[in-house]
Amino acid sequence: MIVAHRGMFSVVEYERDLSVSPEMSEKAYFASMMNVRKRQVVVALSGQTGVITQKGSMQLMLGDIEASTDISGVGNLVKKFVGSKVTGESAIKPKYTGEGTLVLEPTFKHIILEDAGEWGDGMVIEDGAFLACEEDVELSVGARSTISSAVLGGEGLFNTVLSGDGVVAIESPVPKSELIEITMEDDTVKIDGNMAIAWSKELEFTVERTTATLVGSMAAGEGLVNTYRGSGKILIAPVRSNWGISIPENTKGR
Repeated sequence: MIVAHRGMFSVVEYERDLSVSPEMSEKAYFASMMNVRKRQVVVALSGQTGVITQKGSMQLMLGDIEASTDISGVGNLVKKFVGSKVTGESAIKPKYTGEGTLVLEPTFKHIILEDAGEWGDGMVIEDGAFLACEEDVELSVGARSTISSAVLGGEGLFNTVLSGDGVVAIESPVPKSELIEITMEDDTVKIDGNMAIAWSKELEFTVERTTATLVGSMAAGEGLVNTYRGSGKILIAPVRSNWGISIPENTKGR
């Protein structure tokens, strides 16, 4: 069934995985009950706008569709290779143009569809989260502006930046329903951990203490927090890493 649609992109989700062995059927059944399901992106190409995808993600092409690469020369290849090493994305991203239907490989991750034009100067995404985008969207590498954010932020030294107008498909560790979107207007947001999966490029990102002194922050049990300042948006996954949360005493053993 189609669970999301935006622009030329549709997200198909399989309710159950029936192509399993008898030994794996019980595990597959309970996995589907917990929303652990295969998902695929289906792209409807009309002949006007092409689509850029992650390398190796194409599964099926139907119709008059041609594939090309975004490499214009040796220098461009070296630049993209260096960028791939620091962002976790592949160096070469194929572009598909023409008329027909493009189907990408299935994934168990959740797929979020966003319009890059709604993120101001661009949206910064987690390392390795890029899946596909319309060809009008520009992909670039963004570096951390401060040493603290680069070393202590947990979001990586460099990230992929998507700018321009067009729909992008990114892979998320949690479903859209569990994401919190925060819109900031000359404001400050502090997050305990790397729970942000996307944020506006124009936001200033630093890592700071929760109190005035490092000793006080350690005593408070919070330590350092990822801090975002300015105007823009943040997509936060508050339950992505909740394995360590304590179980209330009155529910233990039930």
